[in-house]
Amino acid sequence: MFIGEYNFSVDAKARIAIPAKFRVTLGHEFVITIGLDNCLSVYTKTEWTKLAEKLSSLPLGQANSRAFSRQMLGGAMDVRLDSQGRVILPDYLRKYAGINKKAVIVGLYNRLEIWDEAKWNSYKQRTAKQTNEIAEKLGELGV
Repeated sequence: MFIGEYNFSVDAKARIAIPAKFRVTLGHEFVITIGLDNCLSVYTKTEWTKLAEKLSSLPLGQANSRAFSRQMLGGAMDVRLDSQGRVILPDYLRKYAGINKKAVIVGLYNRLEIWDEAKWNSYKQRTAKQTNEIAEKLGELGV
């Protein structure tokens, strides 16, 4: 299970360290793809396979299904940890998420998200103001 929030710097070679507590669960190879809200999503190989199977079963006749599948599957990259627990963030993914020098890695149970630090802080401030409304909506869904 991935939980918590960790701040890191992105070095000149576009590498970011993955928190040590997440490395065991992630393994040495995993998948990074375009995420929602202009962040990157990180999946173990097992979780990625589950998601990819669901995406590939979406109806091809629906434009939204095709667009979302293209975004998630086409934007994905297999990555590998180096000996120091870092991973290279591909240029197209860094540009999509606007990640420059400072990043935040957030654990979200079965996946991680990588955010540009300023975007993450802005997102947290916006959603913190809506906590009660969000909780009510989730209550309607039985959460």
